Amino acid sequence: MNPSWHKPCCTKRQIKKDTPHLPDLRGSKKEKEEEKMKKVSLVLAIGLGLVLLAGGAFAASDTKPLTVNATVSARATLTMGAASISFADADPDTTPSIASSPASVSVTAKVRTGSASAATLTHLAADDLKSGSDVIDISNVTWTAAGTGFVAGTMNKTTAQTAASWTGSGSHTDGSFSYFLANSWNYATGSYSASSTYTLTAP
Repeated sequence: MNPSWHKPCCTKRQIKKDTPHLPDLRGSKKEKEEEKMKKVSLVLAIGLGLVLLAGGAFAASDTKPLTVNATVSARATLTMGAASISFADADPDTTPSIASSPASVSVTAKVRTGSASAATLTHLAADDLKSGSDVIDISNVTWTAAGTGFVAGTMNKTTAQTAASWTGSGSHTDGSFSYFLANSWNYATGSYSASSTYTLTAP
């Protein structure tokens, strides 16, 4: 038998060289899957965006009123730096006016009233200065004043005397009164006393 009949007609190199180029099916399939995933992701993104937009467009809300109320009533608080004063004996010629001890009494008046209302501080003596049957007329006691709204005056047992006044609410902490007794040779000896009252009014 002629050995030439068993000789292959071409080599593997020749087959590869002569065979037309074929696409890589595995690579093409992978690209298609990636492209498909991209499309799915885009669709999901668009869908989520539409849901968010729809949620904002159709959001529900409700409102309810709330009424705030407050009650402010008239109030008055008076603080005196001393509960009593005294006048020492002195020569009427050298000391015609005796200053009290303490020399001054601090006053704090806190009032709450209408914006156009007048708050007042008044003083009323219960009686004259008395020592047994001896009397020194209470009008011999006067006072000077310091502080905004505070005024000087003379003690009276019949009519309340204005000691301070203000318009509207406020805290008046700068007040003080200094008291004086008119000295005289006509006074009988003795220890004299009288009570009096300050009244702060906030209408």
